[in-house]
Amino acid sequence: MGRLTTHVLDAAHGSPGRDIKIELFRVEGAGLELVATATTNDDGRCDAPLLQGADYQSGVYQLHFHAGDYYRARGVKLAEPAFLDVVVLRFGISAEQDHYHVPLLISPYSYSTYRGS
Repeated sequence: MGRLTTHVLDAAHGSPGRDIKIELFRVEGAGLELVATATTNDDGRCDAPLLQGADYQSGVYQLHFHAGDYYRARGVKLAEPAFLDVVVLRFGISAEQDHYHVPLLISPYSYSTYRGS
């Protein structure tokens, strides 16, 4: 059964990104449909897959990671507006694939992602 998972690593502090709000949207034409929300745990991961079962469908999705709120809560002084406030990743899922893992490596001024396993 297919599933979508993610985790966040904080490159600036060398630690998992914990307590980061994540929103998952399905892209529908010009609009976005909110599918799931989660907050990362102490390991920087979500406690459950963001998509699984009947909700795991082919399509285009966006993950919104609230990185600015995370860094502000850690006491990092960010410019206003922050260079990276909400990191948005748009990607496609083919439901024929069993597992999509989309990790995020962040700092206040950069990020990277890849399709993990």
